[in-house]
Amino acid sequence: MTVLALIGAKGLYLLFAWLLSAAAAAWLADRKGYGERVGLAFGLLLSFVGVLIVLVLPGRPGSRWKEEGPLRRRH
Repeated sequence: MTVLALIGAKGLYLLFAWLLSAAAAAWLADRKGYGERVGLAFGLLLSFVGVLIVLVLPGRPGSRWKEEGPLRRRH
């Protein structure tokens, strides 16, 4: 029997890291006012480096990043 889809644990962990970096970049870009698509593109194409690029982007005026700060403040 030939196994065609054997990626192993390391490949699965790398897949999860890639998907988490895309989700984090999309969330950050949305908070900074650029929209989720920009962050998702950076996260999917550049993985962890894409998250760092989105972190360096300045927040747009009126964005949640500028009004509420990096994380939501709970009162």
